[in-house]
Amino acid sequence: MEQTLIVLKPDTLQRGIVGEIVTRFERVGLKIVAAKMLSPDFDHYYGHYENIGKLKTRRGEETFNVTLALMQEGPVLAFVLEGVEAVAQVRKMVGPTEPKSAQPGTIRGDYSHISFTHADKEHIGIPNIIHASADLDEATQEIAHWFSTSEIHDYETVHEKFTQARARQQKQ
Repeated sequence: MEQTLIVLKPDTLQRGIVGEIVTRFERVGLKIVAAKMLSPDFDHYYGHYENIGKLKTRRGEETFNVTLALMQEGPVLAFVLEGVEAVAQVRKMVGPTEPKSAQPGTIRGDYSHISFTHADKEHIGIPNIIHASADLDEATQEIAHWFSTSEIHDYETVHEKFTQARARQQKQ
């Protein structure tokens, strides 16, 4: 089973669409194994966006600064999802980072629309609803950055009983 980090950004909480987003993940059978609402400080976001994600390195100081300012506009909801190929499944559901490029049916395609060009011109961050780990290595680092091992739970869902029962039987 893979695990991946999701952070519902301040714009998601401010718009009151948290339940709609979480429901999408639960409907496909992904399991929430950790969750918390918090208001991280600059250092926490620096660790997330630069030490792990290399945002400043990839996109420059200005993009990094407006992103961190946007993220500090309110609390976030961070959670860990677990499931078969969870990282790729979540990335498919979320859509590309730039909302303008996201297809309808993806989370960003359905709930946001701003382009990088517009954000850069206005010197604002991209209110794109959600952060999702880009790959398995990043997910592992991000989960360790946001959660202690004692905050991650192990339990079985009804969905797992139906989708993973054969795999467990074959291993026995």
